[in-house]
Amino acid sequence: MLLPRSGSSRIYFRFFFENDTLIGSFNPEVKENVAHFSFTNHFADKNLPVPRILAKDKSNQYFILEDAGNETLMDLLLNEGLTERVKGYYYQVMNDLIKFQTEAIKGLNLDVAFPASRFDSRSIMWDLNYFKYYFIKTNNIIVDEKLLENDFEAFSQKLLKADSSFFMYRDFQARNIMVKDGDLTYIDFQGGRQGPLQYDVISLLYQAKANLPDDFREALLTSYLNKLENVLPGQKETFNVEYPLFIYFRLLQVIGAYGFRGLYQRKAHFLQSIPLAIENLKKVMRQHPLKGLKELNNVFNQITNLKDFNFTSLTKNKLNITLSSFSYKKLGIPVDITENGGGFVFDCRALPNPGRIAELRDYTGLQEPVINYLKNQKEMDKFLENVFSLVDQSVDNYLERQFDHLMISFGCTGGKHRSTYSAESLNRHLFQKYGDKLNIRLKHIQLAKENLL
Repeated sequence: MLLPRSGSSRIYFRFFFENDTLIGSFNPEVKENVAHFSFTNHFADKNLPVPRILAKDKSNQYFILEDAGNETLMDLLLNEGLTERVKGYYYQVMNDLIKFQTEAIKGLNLDVAFPASRFDSRSIMWDLNYFKYYFIKTNNIIVDEKLLENDFEAFSQKLLKADSSFFMYRDFQARNIMVKDGDLTYIDFQGGRQGPLQYDVISLLYQAKANLPDDFREALLTSYLNKLENVLPGQKETFNVEYPLFIYFRLLQVIGAYGFRGLYQRKAHFLQSIPLAIENLKKVMRQHPLKGLKELNNVFNQITNLKDFNFTSLTKNKLNITLSSFSYKKLGIPVDITENGGGFVFDCRALPNPGRIAELRDYTGLQEPVINYLKNQKEMDKFLENVFSLVDQSVDNYLERQFDHLMISFGCTGGKHRSTYSAESLNRHLFQKYGDKLNIRLKHIQLAKENLL
């Protein structure tokens, strides 16, 4: 059975036997696989709870592993909430993390680490530039690149002051912790390297989708530091010196990743996490102001004021309609961040185009000259008549079955004229016919992007 894919190129299968199951994996990135194989065997020898590798082929692309189950700590948190059982797992995770950081590094073959063997200035700049190119630039944030690069270098030097003689798991978060029969198993450590303690602690505590309460986050950190002090006396004090800087660094890394996976690859799960990560950034800016890095603070201020990521949760006991206009040419079909799938995408490009008429080109579908033009087009009347009929059929059915969400999008070439007019027309029709049975969220994506609303 093929298992759902996450953000990487790895493919996983589950094999079923009479009394057991195993996991098969394929990954074309051989160097990453070699790191995974070496690290897994080393961790298993240290009695750390990782899925053992039972077999591999000579190409180092295909592997058979122990099955750690279907449920992650994140699944448990989202399904159960922060129950005492879930809290207990989190405390256990913090204890296990110290073992990975302090014990696993002993004798670890860092020569096979991929893509980097150590936390250094180069690996820091990789992450900072990832953030720059996949989030700053994709959101048209105004920045002086020379000043930003200066801040990146200064920020990097501050981070490098931390003791980096430990194992840095790199992606230590609740989605990479499996829960099966009450036991925890840790996966996705193949990107690990030698590095500081703070990074992995923050990866878990500030995971956007987990959205841990501040008081529980502090309790976990206190538990971790007390345990660390027992293992490595004196580390507790030095840990706290650079801790706030690493919160910023990890947030920049994940925001860059969410930009790539969500905005570029258009994966709903990562889009859902962007507003949560931005909320984390707002909190950190209040609690730990970043001093001396003016251009980086300028970027942060713009990010925390972005309107594109003000996603609102679904209204209970109503059918929520996400209604939008968009440009096929520029941003493409909107992603359904609820991950419900389905809905309608109506192509308006066969309709008369006001954008080809000189005196209408600079107006939008929200303004009277374009509205009057399209109102007088028979093709538009016929198009909307068909749209209303199709949408009404689904809305009636969804209301009867008590579904909670329907997504409807209108696209045209530029996203300014025909699509916006159509979306506004449907919005009026639905409000007049269904009233407060619906919660309609209307967004003109291209107009908002160009500040034309």
